[in-house]
Amino acid sequence: MVRIAVVDRDACQPRKCGHECVKYCPVNRSGKVVWIDEQIKKAVISEALCIGCGICIHKCPFQAITIVNLPDELERDCVHRYGPSGFKLYRLPMLRRGRIIGVLGRNALGKTTMAKVLAGELVPNLCNPEGRASPEEVIKQFRGTELQTYFSELYSKKLRTVHKIQYVELIPMYLKGSVADVVKKAGINEQLLQRFGLDKLLDRKVEDLSGGELQKLAVAAALSKEADVYIFDEPATHLDIVERVRVADAVREHTANKYVLVVEHDLTVLDFLADNIVIVYGKPGAYGIVSHPAGAREAINEYLAGYISSENMRIRDRPIRFESRPPERKTGKAARLVEWEDLFVDLGGFQLEVSSSYIAKGEVVGVVGPNGIGKTTFLKVLVGEVKPAKGSVNGTVKISYKPQSIRDIAAKNQETPVSLWLAQQAGDYSDNPIWPDLNSGFNLAPLLERRMGELSGGEL
Repeated sequence: MVRIAVVDRDACQPRKCGHECVKYCPVNRSGKVVWIDEQIKKAVISEALCIGCGICIHKCPFQAITIVNLPDELERDCVHRYGPSGFKLYRLPMLRRGRIIGVLGRNALGKTTMAKVLAGELVPNLCNPEGRASPEEVIKQFRGTELQTYFSELYSKKLRTVHKIQYVELIPMYLKGSVADVVKKAGINEQLLQRFGLDKLLDRKVEDLSGGELQKLAVAAALSKEADVYIFDEPATHLDIVERVRVADAVREHTANKYVLVVEHDLTVLDFLADNIVIVYGKPGAYGIVSHPAGAREAINEYLAGYISSENMRIRDRPIRFESRPPERKTGKAARLVEWEDLFVDLGGFQLEVSSSYIAKGEVVGVVGPNGIGKTTFLKVLVGEVKPAKGSVNGTVKISYKPQSIRDIAAKNQETPVSLWLAQQAGDYSDNPIWPDLNSGFNLAPLLERRMGELSGGEL
């Protein structure tokens, strides 16, 4: 067995603790097993000397240490490691021309790292202790596989790659002006403009676009580029059901006989789009393992069951089941918490009309509709961020609002600790009766000492 000792550098705070990992390690008395590196100012653990007792895991006040045992055979498949005692990624999906490979798995398991490696944006270090590897070594590592040919062509500039990024809400921070300006600069073809309905948005400013409209703009820009490799990181986020199918159809049509990788959480989209799927499993923030490819339907069923038969690996202690019966509804008249009259909102290039209605206590009300039709605008009217030209909202209750786009929040609070940001938004959150449930359910404790700009999309 190979022992992996991982220290979360974002969570590790040597200046705010008593170096419990160094102090309580039973082996540290006879050798240098755990120490605080003077250059990076973080704890480092020697995997060769670690006995896996787990004392440092329980003593660390920031829950920054993870120690796991993995089969020896996996070390031959190690692709990339983020420094000593850092995250490890094992294996890569085999890309094939004319086949769409889907990637399915939890957050913080290395899916975006994998996409960067296959796009040529990151040269994997093959878990080299020196922290780097040459393109020639990468090609040699995958000799005898289809990835040998792929990396040979990629590093010799014979393959052109296009990578559609995950966080489309960052686009307005880097692209200013109208949609027409972006379309002209990106060279988006007319057919895709009409297919995605972007031709109706040409006069709109980029910063005024909804999340779904930004997603369609990013996908259209990627598909308009002539390339050999297309990598899409979560192309269905923010899109409604109809638009997801439309985008999936466009991806299939425009990437025929190309290398295609799609990272996605939506099982329906992957089932519809992918020819084969790999499952990424492991421990978030510590290591990620890419499974062998399987048919789309088979891989999705195994992911839901929590057991990968080809790996003989259980990735979840219980299966995910979808209940077919609806939840029971309470009968009787409930108090109305929020009421609104007939509303009319005028945002210049966009107008919204809302019929009078209300939200009663104990109700869960869904708002369904295509992208760009005013769902977010309606919510902003209810919380008071947008004032209607006609009509009003009546209610004395406090409304908590979770916005659609969250990456821009992190971008504007890059250096702010998560605990401070939570306090600014929710006051004394730790005294709230529901905090213990939120903390354990979402595993928030390891995030509190990190900065907002360091969080992934799922962590945000």
